[in-house]
Amino acid sequence: MQKQKMNSTTDLLSAVQTYFDALYYCDTEMLDKIFHKNSSLFDVDEGKVFVEPIDSFSKDVGGRVSPASKGQEPEAEILLIDWLSPSCATVKIRIRAHNNVFVDHLGFVNGEDGWQIVSKIWHLEKIIN
Repeated sequence: MQKQKMNSTTDLLSAVQTYFDALYYCDTEMLDKIFHKNSSLFDVDEGKVFVEPIDSFSKDVGGRVSPASKGQEPEAEILLIDWLSPSCATVKIRIRAHNNVFVDHLGFVNGEDGWQIVSKIWHLEKIIN
């Protein structure tokens, strides 16, 4: 196990960038590094809660055509960081993958493996035609 990193905005921003890169390149190794092994992803569609464990999400991302391979410029931004404590934060982001623009709330904790996502609530904000 990696020694716990010092709590800092720089380390958290680096972790968020890993998330952005993992989705841009459809890199499951990066994705598995940034998500805690017991994390899950959540969405609500037509009133029904959708829950997906990280293993399932990672396999899904690994089977996608990456935005990078299509020559799409990276489009990702941090909208808000809410510090719950020096070791816990919620990060609201917006990210584009092909024609889909998502808004995510990423729950981060800084534990024995550094900053990792323990939960993700996502919403498809819009589709660009």
